[in-house]
Amino acid sequence: MPTLLRDQTIDVRVDFGGFGLQDTDCDALPLPYPDERAVDQAPFLSAFEGRVDIESAAHTHTATLTFEVWDSEPPEDRRAHWEVQGEAEILSPSGELEIRAIAGAQEDDYLQLGDPGAMWKLRVYCAGREEVARLAQQGVPEGVERYLAQFWPADA
Repeated sequence: MPTLLRDQTIDVRVDFGGFGLQDTDCDALPLPYPDERAVDQAPFLSAFEGRVDIESAAHTHTATLTFEVWDSEPPEDRRAHWEVQGEAEILSPSGELEIRAIAGAQEDDYLQLGDPGAMWKLRVYCAGREEVARLAQQGVPEGVERYLAQFWPADA
């Protein structure tokens, strides 16, 4: 049975319609965020070496991200009505991720995965997309779009 090892919830600055989760060892990445980011008609989740790009439903706002690390694949999440979800893999040379926007990294918000050099699977869910798209036409919403990112070792 999968065990939750750690979790944290943080606010994420979304700009230009997305953000990235990227390994903190930028020197180990051939394409740091936002290089090669597909903006037009981009899928919800895009994986690159050492990073994952997540596309939002609004251009500029603050979203909420709940980050979970599991010892093996967790069951599908049913705590919310998720509007979209995606899965990917990420190699993390440092064992730690940072949250990236076009404007740069969110300082002091690091996501601890675990063993450096490990490959991780992840499942990302999102809710509040329709509402944030509507509200963003009138201002800069906060906490409307919500993400859940679940990570577990790829060899588990």
